[in-house]
Amino acid sequence: MDKVRILPPDKQQEALDFVEFLLAKIHREGLSNQPQNSGISALIMAQEYIGCVEAANNLSTNKYYLDGYGS
Repeated sequence: MDKVRILPPDKQQEALDFVEFLLAKIHREGLSNQPQNSGISALIMAQEYIGCVEAANNLSTNKYYLDGYGS
């Protein structure tokens, strides 16, 4: 950190960008090393998120909720 502090601001930003790149690379590699879940439904995988978003009550039952969409 001491060496980074003596760099000019543009070089400090470049160093930060490189560190963020390395962290993203580590994260991607960690994700690719995880075992793949075969045979698990999307519902099971998303189960913890069910009900976490509030929306209008009639989106799935009101056939008119998309009227005018895309026109």
